[in-house]
Amino acid sequence: MTHVRSIPAPSQSTEVAQPHGLGAWPHIRTALAEDADDHAGHLTNWQQRYDQTTSGPFHGLLEELQLPQMQVFRESTSQGMRQSCCVWPDAVWFGFPVSEQLTRLNGRVMTQDHVLVRPGACEFELLTPADYAIYGIVVRQSALQTAADQMGCKLDLKGLTRSEMVQANSASRDACRQTLNTLLNPDRIGQGHDAAQQAVFDTLLPLLDTSEVDRAVSSSFIRRQRIVAKARNYVLEHHDRVIAVPELCQQLFVSRRTLQYCFEDVLGINPVQYLRIIRLNGARRSLRDTTSPPRTVRDVAADWGFWHFSQFSCDYRKLFGQRPSETLKQGMH
Repeated sequence: MTHVRSIPAPSQSTEVAQPHGLGAWPHIRTALAEDADDHAGHLTNWQQRYDQTTSGPFHGLLEELQLPQMQVFRESTSQGMRQSCCVWPDAVWFGFPVSEQLTRLNGRVMTQDHVLVRPGACEFELLTPADYAIYGIVVRQSALQTAADQMGCKLDLKGLTRSEMVQANSASRDACRQTLNTLLNPDRIGQGHDAAQQAVFDTLLPLLDTSEVDRAVSSSFIRRQRIVAKARNYVLEHHDRVIAVPELCQQLFVSRRTLQYCFEDVLGINPVQYLRIIRLNGARRSLRDTTSPPRTVRDVAADWGFWHFSQFSCDYRKLFGQRPSETLKQGMH
């Protein structure tokens, strides 16, 4: 894994340091990772936790650009991910998936027609497939509003921060993605921080001005989201033993059929598979934890409810592409 220096993200009270001056072209920070949690920690000033959901070794690449009032990045991941994310406060995040692969934001299925939107200081969940890439823009809300006023664009900022997606025409989406691709190209020639930031506003604001904000989330879907979240939390709280579906149904006051439907509708996977993945990812974090007293692989497996050690080792290797003992050794070095 390549270790990189974190650059402070914009905050309400301080501006981003620009050591090369306003006239210099901003530096692109690149970070590689071979573990999902390491990769999650590379995105500056986000609070994130990633669980790997598809089988095989993980490879992640982050390319990030810090500008006076915004953060621009491109993130690539080799495996399917369940991402718990939270953007820095007083900002709004826009996500542009690179391909037509299915993305779920808080359980809602997003397509390439949609631009993902979430406000800062508000946790959200992304489910992404293998071989996935997404562009991101995080911009301070006040800066976005000021730029919209200067450009004469209509901006429903309150609606955006309450929404989860906007549906934009293909020309506007392609123009914005192309701008981000150009800014993150290490061989590009540019005019400086302010020019780079204005280039983003020039393509982002027309997209928002002509987009339709979708706030329609049914009460029944919200209920299914809550059931899935409660099931996950219950399993994590009792991770030292296997929680069977009947016990979950009893705790959540739902039928087996309802639980199955909730997981398939919100996550696209059945509850047994998903909750097992969550426990395997928890075991991996424990194996890599260097802050706790040394433990054996068997101890960690038991702590996460895996009492059949050979089956645990097999499932672990299938998901992460390495044996548990290899992960443990890596954490020691």
